[in-house]
Amino acid sequence: MAFAPWRPLVASSQVYDLSQPLEPTIPVSPNHPGFRMALLRRHGDSVRADGVTAANEMIVLGGHTSTHIDALAHVGYQGYLHGGVDAMEAQRGGRFKEHGVETIAPFFCRGVLLDVAGYRGVETLPPATRITAEELEAVLHWEGVAPPAAGEAVLIRSGWARHWNDPEAYLGHASGVPGPDTSAAEWLASCQVRVTGHDSMAYEWLAPGAGHSLLPVHKRLLVDAGIHLLENMNLEELARARVYDFLFICVPLRLVGATGCPVRPLAVSA
Repeated sequence: MAFAPWRPLVASSQVYDLSQPLEPTIPVSPNHPGFRMALLRRHGDSVRADGVTAANEMIVLGGHTSTHIDALAHVGYQGYLHGGVDAMEAQRGGRFKEHGVETIAPFFCRGVLLDVAGYRGVETLPPATRITAEELEAVLHWEGVAPPAAGEAVLIRSGWARHWNDPEAYLGHASGVPGPDTSAAEWLASCQVRVTGHDSMAYEWLAPGAGHSLLPVHKRLLVDAGIHLLENMNLEELARARVYDFLFICVPLRLVGATGCPVRPLAVSA
């Protein structure tokens, strides 16, 4: 039998699940449908001659439900998507002919966790806290990891995922929500990362009462820089383990012409 050199690596690796669950009670953005699932066939509804039974379900959800990735078709500016693609023409026919989520190649790259809450010594950042480029660089120095390079993944932790089971607090309409500001977006764009994620509903700093009325970070990263966004990430276990540098794996579904899809990102640490 041929020796498989990857087996020792697999045996010694720790895998961290960075996703939130999909169930009807989860927080849902006011701009997107939520999650519903129902059994269409149950065990016992019919029984085969050999005694075998089967069950199956129907699932209804928006592409931006729970932990998900934004395709470049998701956000436009003054009628255009990333790269000058005409948004009206691209969406003609009921699905996007360009920049749909099926065009996102699987991610298999270095990932960096920037644990802002850990750096500040708090469980979660206060509501409406701006995460700036200056602070991201300070977190990098505190963690002692190399800066992100082109094509890599950067995940930013505010600790806001601790509110996940309280949808009103998590959405933070009244309080505001911590998140990256436009200076952080500029920094990420200058690093030429391929994808970046955060542990809140919108990859943005949100002011109290503002909701999702303005999303300048989405515009800067998706439209200008062509950088995909991951939202509603669960970075708590990764932060507890102080794993800041890892192999990042994420495989978007090939939903042709969709603007996003739920994903289950993984961090693998040797």
